[in-house]
Amino acid sequence: MKRRGETTAEPSGTPGLSTTNTAEQSKKMRVIYVVYIIVSLDITWMFLQFSVTPYLAKKLGFDTLWFGYLQTTVGLIQLIGGPMFGRFGDLFGARAALSLACAATTVSFLLLAVANHPVLLFVHKLPTVFMHVLPACQMVVTDLSEPEKRADALSKLGLCFGIGMIAGSTLGGNISMRYGETFAACVGAAGSAFSLLLVLNFIPKSTKSEASRSTIKSENQNKKVFSLGEITRLMKFPGVTRIFLIKIIAGLPSGIFQVMFSIIAMDFFKLEAQQNGYLMAYFGIVQMVVQGGLIGRLTSRFPEKSLLLLSIGITAGVGLAQAYMQTVFHLCLTVTPWMFSLSIFNVITDSMLTKIVPSSDTGTMLGLCASVQSLVRTIGPTIGGFLYMNYGLASIGLIEFFVNIVVFVYLLYRQLSNTERQKE
Repeated sequence: MKRRGETTAEPSGTPGLSTTNTAEQSKKMRVIYVVYIIVSLDITWMFLQFSVTPYLAKKLGFDTLWFGYLQTTVGLIQLIGGPMFGRFGDLFGARAALSLACAATTVSFLLLAVANHPVLLFVHKLPTVFMHVLPACQMVVTDLSEPEKRADALSKLGLCFGIGMIAGSTLGGNISMRYGETFAACVGAAGSAFSLLLVLNFIPKSTKSEASRSTIKSENQNKKVFSLGEITRLMKFPGVTRIFLIKIIAGLPSGIFQVMFSIIAMDFFKLEAQQNGYLMAYFGIVQMVVQGGLIGRLTSRFPEKSLLLLSIGITAGVGLAQAYMQTVFHLCLTVTPWMFSLSIFNVITDSMLTKIVPSSDTGTMLGLCASVQSLVRTIGPTIGGFLYMNYGLASIGLIEFFVNIVVFVYLLYRQLSNTERQKE
């Protein structure tokens, strides 16, 4: 016969443990939901700025080439800041990283509001060295999600991106048309300040696991925040360099079209600020559908390597279509497969890279992922401006087609070779 103490002690421990795990999981989900809100707001202000800057630059006398230089400056600054910012997030925690990013965004909008000279338009881009809200949010989601559900969780950030794209493009176009670019910039500054308040009130100091925190604590005694050695160390993990090269090579042609889109819309398609805003809102709707409804289901059913191959193949076809489009309707037809392929490509490569490295280094790795986009924004405007001015829009689409076809053939050959080896 069991004693009364034994009878009561055995069932009482299990519910207590279950309740603790449930409360911990609920707390993690609450933080993730707040992060989704912060991303939606940040992308809203970013696309508000995208809707304002090209037309303000035109008023200040910028031509296509000088606007390309402005975009290149932004990419170069963020290329330098991205990896360092990721390392900063790993060492000092999510709250510090997101607070720095939101504060820098606020300062950038305030500088844009007073920009009445071409030099000041360049000056307002300087805070972008710290403007890495999206990578910081990706770090939080990566830390708080399970590895097998990581791609789905990261894709939800893309859903927030689509919401922000719609809201920001619509707001930016309408506010700048009715009240001017200065007022639109002030709205962006106020919104970024509100995002900062959300960070300070709802984001924990650190989102790393206890094991990762102890690892980081020991590293802090010997290593600096801005350590190039730490960054290059991650590149030596098996598969990291190869995925990064694929991310750069296959992503560059699409990135060129992205960074040149404002100029293409204004010069080739002759769109006004308000019309451009509506078009960007359409892009946002497509992205919401793709990342909110499709990517999660695909990642749960198909291997990541197969999805990566699919995304690159679709991008090649879209590039060929973009080379021959002549109207806004043609552009809208190519947008759905283009956004689908880009969304899968970015989510899958980020997910693959964060799974390779230790959990204590996910922030640095995501900072490196952001630096790939910054690299595209650095060299993309110069290359895109040269191609567009000398060879027309078709040249950008054809390069996108040929580059992605080459990468597609390489990945297909590698995948088939691995399959043959497994059979042997």
